[in-house]
Amino acid sequence: MKRTKIIIFLIIVLSFAVGFYFYPQMPENMASHWNAAGKVDGYMPKFWGLFLMPIISLIMALFFLWIPKIDPMKENIQKFRKYFDDFIILMMLFLFYIYFLSLFWNLGQRFNMVYMMAPSFAVLFYYIGVMTKKAKRNWFIGIRTPWTLSSEAVWDKTHKIGGKLFKISALLALAGIFFGRYAILFVIMPVMLTAIYTFVYSYLEYQRIVKK
Repeated sequence: MKRTKIIIFLIIVLSFAVGFYFYPQMPENMASHWNAAGKVDGYMPKFWGLFLMPIISLIMALFFLWIPKIDPMKENIQKFRKYFDDFIILMMLFLFYIYFLSLFWNLGQRFNMVYMMAPSFAVLFYYIGVMTKKAKRNWFIGIRTPWTLSSEAVWDKTHKIGGKLFKISALLALAGIFFGRYAILFVIMPVMLTAIYTFVYSYLEYQRIVKK
């Protein structure tokens, strides 16, 4: 846990430091949003363009670190705490990578933002799949439906299949870079379908167990 906090602290401090370093070089209005084709379609003032992502990272990190302390099933989180701690670090690195891409774009570099983001989504989805298979029943982390939270057996079965589907989603997100303007669909659609499938699956599995 101490290792996790140190790494998170270093990533967030580095984010703010990078923001201060590049402040004089940035335009007054920074590109801040890209559409599905990877083209800029939104801007924000320089201050927020440089510091919004570090602030979001800080808030998310504090929330993630708070979860194991407030969850009513905190003892279950300890059973897969290593995976959750590594997930927090990976999420911070993911946000830092997205932040760095936006800085390079605003410094004059040109590239397809969707193509550059797809690999990072693939890595994130794959590790979510790893953590999902290890997750034990709790109120904050995992596939939380009324039926998984009501039955440990349903939780375990849903997370086993959910873990596999997230890993498949990761591979599809990575494959999206070969499909041009449809790349964003390969990132978004598999995860949406995974969410829908596991929701329905948990309900059906719960009904099957209740009837048995």
